[in-house]
Formats: sequence, C-alpha cells, structure tokens
Amino acid sequence: MVRDGYFYALGLAAVAVVLYLLTHWYVLLALPLVLALFFLWFFRDPERRIPSRAGAIVSPADGVVTAVEQIETTGGSRLRLSIFLSVFSVHVNRSPVSGTVKVAELHKGKFLNAMKAESAVNNEQSLIVIEAGGYEVSLKQIAGLLARRIVFHLKPGDRVERGQRIGLIKFGSRVDVLLPVEAELKVAKGSRVRGGATVLAELPEFNKNASQTAVEAVV
Repeated sequence: MVRDGYFYALGLAAVAVVLYLLTHWYVLLALPLVLALFFLWFFRDPERRIPSRAGAIVSPADGVVTAVEQIETTGGSRLRLSIFLSVFSVHVNRSPVSGTVKVAELHKGKFLNAMKAESAVNNEQSLIVIEAGGYEVSLKQIAGLLARRIVFHLKPGDRVERGQRIGLIKFGSRVDVLLPVEAELKVAKGSRVRGGATVLAELPEFNKNASQTAVEAVV
C-alpha cells in the first residue's frame, strides 16, 4: 500500500465521523466511507515477480499498450511504447532495467487527455533516462485529465534495479517507454501489461564487441 492511500482514507473517515456527530444520520456516512475504501484499493502496491533473464526490459506500469512505433530522436532511432493506465490500474511505476539514472526531471505542462498524441509533448510529465551499460532506456510519466500529480523518487546518479519502485502517477494517465531500436518486442498494441512483471522486449547482442559478461552485469 502506498502511504497516500492511508492519508486519503483517514481524511475521509474523519469526515464521516464529523458528519455523524453533527447529524446522527447514518446515511451520510456512506459516501465518505465508500471513497475511503476506494482510495485504499487505488493505492495498492502488490508484490511482483521480476524476470531475471539477461536482456529483459520490463514494463514500468500496469495498463494497456496503446501504441508501438519507431520514432526519430536527437539520439537516433528508438522504439516507443505507450502504456495507458486507467483509474483501475495499479499506479506504482517501476524501473524497466537495471542501471544508472542519467536524467530525472519534471516538465510542467497541460492536462490533456493522455490518449491523444499531443499529450506526449504538451502535458505535464517526467523524463527519466537510465544508462544500462551500452544502451539507454527512457520513460516518461505523462499526466492526463485526472492525473494531476506525478511522483518520482530519482535523481541523476542514482542506481536502480530492474522492477524497482520509482514513483507513481495519481488517478490514471500514460507512461511512454523508449527502447533501443534493436530490441525484440514481446508485446503488441492492445497487450495488457503488469509493471515489473511483463517483459516488453529483449535485447539481442547489440554490440558484437561486448562480452557476455558485460551484458549480464548491466541487465
């Protein structure tokens, strides 16, 4: 359970108690208590079995893959996967790979529908770039209509492990993942994924000169 769930739930339970003390009407307890239970459920944080095989890149979020495409960036070609989180998804985000955080920054912006393409550019979002020894994996936590707060716990230089909890987005939104173009995809548009557990892609031997030992050390 993310601690935010306890804060929301306790606050609503307090509202229910005050309403009862002021009115002695049990019916008024229903809405705040139902909302308290919803927040306890919404901020759930289940344990996940993290894949251990070398080269695996896991999903950073629960949800549905809504786009898979190759894009051009200043660093070259990348594969971009967009994952949409509904209000019913687990909202804890996880690191897709093991490595060192190269970039961790928050960009203020709008709160457009996260299903729209322009939300990836215009919406409030974080950018996290992880250097994994020879390749980089980037992810964006993108705010949406309901998601008004992005939380992440990283700073440049931090070491992260595959599947490690790194933050959350409150109340439904989208996470984009940018992968090396050489990655072999294991999901497609429409796939349902689970943060930390579903393998999005696997990396082949992208560098013929890199030893297998070096590859295993960074994934």
